Amino acid sequence: MRPVLLALTAACLPLFGWAADPPKADKPKPDATAEVPYRLTDTKHVLVRAKLNGKGPFNFILDTGAPAVFVTKAVAKKVGLKEDDKGWGMFDTFVIEGGLKVDKAKGRVEDLFQLEGMNGLGLAGVELHGVIGYNVLAKFRITYDFTGDKLAFVPLAFDPPDPVGVGKGGGQGGLEVMGGMMKMLGGMMGVKPNFEVKPGGFVGMEIEEREKKLFAKTVLKGSPADEAGVKAGDRLDSVKDSSLESLADVARTFGKAGVGDTVKLTIERNGEKKTLGIKLGGGL
Repeated sequence: MRPVLLALTAACLPLFGWAADPPKADKPKPDATAEVPYRLTDTKHVLVRAKLNGKGPFNFILDTGAPAVFVTKAVAKKVGLKEDDKGWGMFDTFVIEGGLKVDKAKGRVEDLFQLEGMNGLGLAGVELHGVIGYNVLAKFRITYDFTGDKLAFVPLAFDPPDPVGVGKGGGQGGLEVMGGMMKMLGGMMGVKPNFEVKPGGFVGMEIEEREKKLFAKTVLKGSPADEAGVKAGDRLDSVKDSSLESLADVARTFGKAGVGDTVKLTIERNGEKKTLGIKLGGGL
């Protein structure tokens, strides 16, 4: 199945410019591709997890419309991010789940009203800690395939320029008050954010579709799938007694299970069916 290439942006993020037109990036190196687990929030934003300065993981929305990485003030304090007088800080380490290490990652410390509002009303179904924007995303060629559970990140020989016009007190044009208003509105309506939703668990196998049937193409050694007894070549029959007929079925059924949950998977090997219990791992 051919991957779908999309560019997603979160609504209403502030717009900024760059000091100059960015130079063209060199060709990517396909052999350096990293597979980054993702999930869609209840608001259909693409969410990944990242560790900052060795702490986390934290939940980030991927947003090609945002000029940079944004982190909340609480997260910046927790990871010890030292910001300058304009609200910028350089991370010692920035690792996105899947083992993707981002060099020279710079972040903006700011409580975006969009995230405050979404968290206040619990709209995303999970607490959001920030946004990953252009200054990191532009370092990679990214393939979005919404029939799978991972995004392909290919490093580019490209160092994006810093955005201009982003500084303390100058980004949201007074709209920051909306975050507090949405929090207050949620309280008045009796809305209590439910952040007990677990992040999607790590399985550790690559699945392929052949002749309308699903098979385990590869199984990562030491992964939850490997420990449960799944082997490359096994045909995937059902999950939790629900039959599997497409890759979308796999993404949907496994996507409902969180870290630490045990998923009952029925496979067929050499004409014999077996039911295995896969305890999903934490990934990052």
